[in-house]
Amino acid sequence: MPNHMKEDHLTHFNAAGEAHMVDVAAKSTSARLAIATGEIHMQAATLQLIRDGALRKGDVLGVARIAAIQASKRTAELIPLAHPLFLTGVEVHFSFHENPSRICCEAEVRCQGQTGVEMEALTAVSVGLLTIYDMCKAVDRGMILSKIGITRKEGGKSGRWERS
Repeated sequence: MPNHMKEDHLTHFNAAGEAHMVDVAAKSTSARLAIATGEIHMQAATLQLIRDGALRKGDVLGVARIAAIQASKRTAELIPLAHPLFLTGVEVHFSFHENPSRICCEAEVRCQGQTGVEMEALTAVSVGLLTIYDMCKAVDRGMILSKIGITRKEGGKSGRWERS
């Protein structure tokens, strides 16, 4: 088992091997934070159109930011075994990169709760990048989403974890 895996079992399965929602009632409430990142690769001309605000659909990154925030709040509706959480903060940032042409997205999600916000951060990044794809597909159908993952989490029994 890789060293980053601490559990000796998958918690979303009961003793009979059936999927279930983990009961977090006995867990103590703590400040939770998760940061996820991802990127969307595109043609250089597409990146320039977004940077210049020249797409007919409008402010691509502004719409993608709102979509990402909205998605983080609706994670429990999309991921069957995720708990509905009261998020206390969501920040979404985009950055432009060349060679290769891509936009990187970072979402930081916070709550005071009994379970972590990793799924909310991952959902925010995924939907933010999907929104960029949706708004730009008329000029670049070959865009590729990649490298979506958690880079840091804090809180709970396991404390702080950071991707090395």
